[in-house]
Amino acid sequence: MTFVQPVTLQGRCVRLEPLALAHEAGLAAAAADGQLWKLRVTSVPEPQDTRAYIETALAMREAGNRFAFAVLDDATGRVLGSTSYHDILPAVRRVEIGYTWYAQSVQRTHVNTAAKLLMMGHAFDQLACHVVGWRTDNYNFASQRAIERLGARKDGVIRGHALRRDGTIRDTVMYSMRAGEWPEARAQLLYLLERHALA
Repeated sequence: MTFVQPVTLQGRCVRLEPLALAHEAGLAAAAADGQLWKLRVTSVPEPQDTRAYIETALAMREAGNRFAFAVLDDATGRVLGSTSYHDILPAVRRVEIGYTWYAQSVQRTHVNTAAKLLMMGHAFDQLACHVVGWRTDNYNFASQRAIERLGARKDGVIRGHALRRDGTIRDTVMYSMRAGEWPEARAQLLYLLERHALA
């Protein structure tokens, strides 16, 4: 049985559905909101490449090493972006969270915090993961700040680790959270979301 089974996660105004070809138009519109594919430190698809992006994610799901979600506004059903479990290691009960991007219009809102709260909760509470990890480009400072706001700890930097979309070689900044750190992180994320709701 696959470690990460198909599941829809819902709460705090967002819904995470298993990514499917039915999300193609919405995902293309989200990518076009801010022309996100032009950012050299992300892997956001160009709108015309959205179908291939989804097909690649589905092939990785079939192989058992990535499970991608579409992130939707729970009230309207609008696709806001995508995020994934990846580098799934059942033997050591570890997943990473990544391939995350959102339409520019919902960046720096509650969306990322709410989505990550759902994913971390599922990983630690349902999948019984010992560790959840994150990785990002050494020049993607916004992503690093977002990961640190989740309560993750910086493990280090892997130098010369991966190719960027422009062909340059990036260093990768690695983060993680252990199961014992999750209760405090969850309390902080719930606090941040409550503050957002009251604002």
